[in-house]
Amino acid sequence: MSENDQALVMRGVRKTFEAENAPVRALRGVDLTVRRGEFLCVVGPSGSGKSTLFHILGGLTGATSGQVIVNGRDLAKISDAERTEMRKRTVGFVFQKYNLLPTLTAADNIAIARYLAGNGGGEEPEFREVLDLLGITNRLRHKPRALSGGEQQRVAIARAIVNHPAILLADEPTGNLDSKNSEAVLAVLGDLNERLGQTILMITHDLHVASFGHRIVHMLDGCILEEEGAGSA
Repeated sequence: MSENDQALVMRGVRKTFEAENAPVRALRGVDLTVRRGEFLCVVGPSGSGKSTLFHILGGLTGATSGQVIVNGRDLAKISDAERTEMRKRTVGFVFQKYNLLPTLTAADNIAIARYLAGNGGGEEPEFREVLDLLGITNRLRHKPRALSGGEQQRVAIARAIVNHPAILLADEPTGNLDSKNSEAVLAVLGDLNERLGQTILMITHDLHVASFGHRIVHMLDGCILEEEGAGSA
């Protein structure tokens, strides 16, 4: 695999948090590569290190040691300002909590992401196709309280990808949803990947949710134990 085909790379990544009693080794020398256009799922129980991996790849926290490359950029070699800009333009985030502003409509919640990234001038025509894909075109004038949990999460996904990020990071995106809405959100993520080629890394504790990806990485105690799926051999 050439470097141009690599969306995310971790080489020997370690993360240690200082605690009152003893240091907590959240990641213990993780090696991981995510190809462009891949839908990768990282699965493991609470405390396995998957959330730490997520935050490091998103530039939300730094690694203690090792190399982290996001869309061709070594995070250790860029400034805090450049890292902030990366989070605005290169990486989209979807979390378990929808984090929608309750006083704004769905359309305005999405528009805020464009504004923060400096993308004014209204919505691109091609984004209408994305809204149709997400199934929220007719819900854009509603405020979050008038939307179901599944609709709110789809608005959150639209907000995450409105700036055409190279990478979408999803942290337990179905954690607050019932089974019906979970399946709908996972189908949307699959469509974004298949139809638009969106690179997705999703973390979850649920093996059924993880089965929606191309490849599954299992984590335990800060280490990658095994991989399943395409290219895992």
